[in-house]
Amino acid sequence: MRRLVHVLDVELAPAAPHASLVDARRLEAADPAAFAVLVKYMQAREKSFGTSVQRQALVRPEGVAGAVVGGFYTLLTGAYPSKVFTEPAAALAWLGQPEARAAPLLSKLNDLVAEATGQSPLLRELHQAMKGKLPDINLSDVAREMGMSERTLQRRLKEAGTSFQAELNAVQVRMAQGLLLETDMKLTAVAVEVGCASLQHFSSLFRKLVGESPSAWRERQLGKSSAESEPDKAPEESIAPTGTDGDAPSKA
Repeated sequence: MRRLVHVLDVELAPAAPHASLVDARRLEAADPAAFAVLVKYMQAREKSFGTSVQRQALVRPEGVAGAVVGGFYTLLTGAYPSKVFTEPAAALAWLGQPEARAAPLLSKLNDLVAEATGQSPLLRELHQAMKGKLPDINLSDVAREMGMSERTLQRRLKEAGTSFQAELNAVQVRMAQGLLLETDMKLTAVAVEVGCASLQHFSSLFRKLVGESPSAWRERQLGKSSAESEPDKAPEESIAPTGTDGDAPSKA
């Protein structure tokens, strides 16, 4: 993150005065240490950005991550006009880009993201639809939201080398990771929130896709964030008893 934020220097003077779009729709979780790095970077350069950025629109993601992103500007002094949106078209309209110019810009942005992530537009659209329907989700509703029949969606997913269930499981685990990092919810509550029938099912699915139990992953990630936010302190070693935090026991 420390390396990534310096890419934003491209907007600093002597750049020509311009409008800026920050598209954070694909952000799945807000790591506390990474967020602190971004805020520190922006606070030190906000006045410099104000000489070249005329106005900035930020498109936030859904859920808890969206709430964190939406509150970002409250931590700055407001050296230039800024506004948070949920849809990129509305953000571009506020930046003075008419629909005729906004559509090609968004198309180019989607192509760049697909190239960088290796994820097709179909899967991005599918994941967005799924996130909005958890915990109660079914193939019929998702296909309808995407404007196609169940058979067509299943066929296109098969052509992409995946399936509805496989992508649903991936979305469930990503959402669970966000909740584990950003809240103090118990594992049972997280399981219910992402649509798993039981804690055992959730733990098994999480372990299968991530390689470790939800409680172990949470402990490791939060420990890493704490160590990164306090670089002068050596992280303390801790050993958690097996099966804590409601984690389902694993079978050898």
